[in-house]
Amino acid sequence: MTTRSARRTRRRLQAGAAGAAVLLALSACSSSGSGSSAERGDSAGKAGSAAEGPAGEVTVFAAASLKESFTALGEEFESRHPGTKVTFSFGGSDSLAAGITGGAPADVFAAASPTTMKIVADAGGTAGTPVTFARNELRMATLPGNPRKLSSLKDLTRPGLKVVLCDEAVPCGAAARKALDAGGVDLTPVSYEQDVKAALNKVVLKEADAALVYRTDVRAAGDTVTGVAFPESAEAVGDYPIALLEDAGNAEGGKAFIALVRSAEGRKVLGGAGFLKP
Repeated sequence: MTTRSARRTRRRLQAGAAGAAVLLALSACSSSGSGSSAERGDSAGKAGSAAEGPAGEVTVFAAASLKESFTALGEEFESRHPGTKVTFSFGGSDSLAAGITGGAPADVFAAASPTTMKIVADAGGTAGTPVTFARNELRMATLPGNPRKLSSLKDLTRPGLKVVLCDEAVPCGAAARKALDAGGVDLTPVSYEQDVKAALNKVVLKEADAALVYRTDVRAAGDTVTGVAFPESAEAVGDYPIALLEDAGNAEGGKAFIALVRSAEGRKVLGGAGFLKP
């Protein structure tokens, strides 16, 4: 029996067990003779509602730049669906994709680029077509107050300036390369980092003068950095796709979480974090 067939069989058995439990409960209510018919109907309605909603643990692999907004949405999801728990793995989209294609258990994947999502989709790892739920653009993150007075990408090439970029294998690094190419800027950073949070942290810790990161990460960092916009960022706006995974252990929970991300409440949380509409 294949893994997928075994999973379907387990779900049928679970559904059968749940149905039997409901029948026994209804039988017990009928034989007891206590309570009004309205009360019995209300109890049955509550049991039906609980059975229809998502339950259990939902595992979400998400790009590092989504940490703040998705953590908030995870709390909202658990509040709406008592008994559920959302577990996140945040990191570079390429590393997360490698984990998924390597067999790491997850229900949902939210990537910072369609290219990274395609790695999983091409391996048969997504259930259905991924959908774009947000967009993001770059900012220069500088030391608080921008003491070096950086205002353009060309300023990043000044002698002695320590600049950090994301590795080009991850979406924030690929976006930085597009922006630098668009501005005709040849820049050699002091380091390449594995995800956007690591790049930003170099500036927060004052180990670098500047980094090219997403504007959402600048906003999340508060007054520990200063963000500087630059026109070439328009050439590197990135789409964020999300998808239910083919081998999801909790498909219903995964679908419900994706629905929340794409809902009006989800758009409000993402917009508050600085993400652009898809």
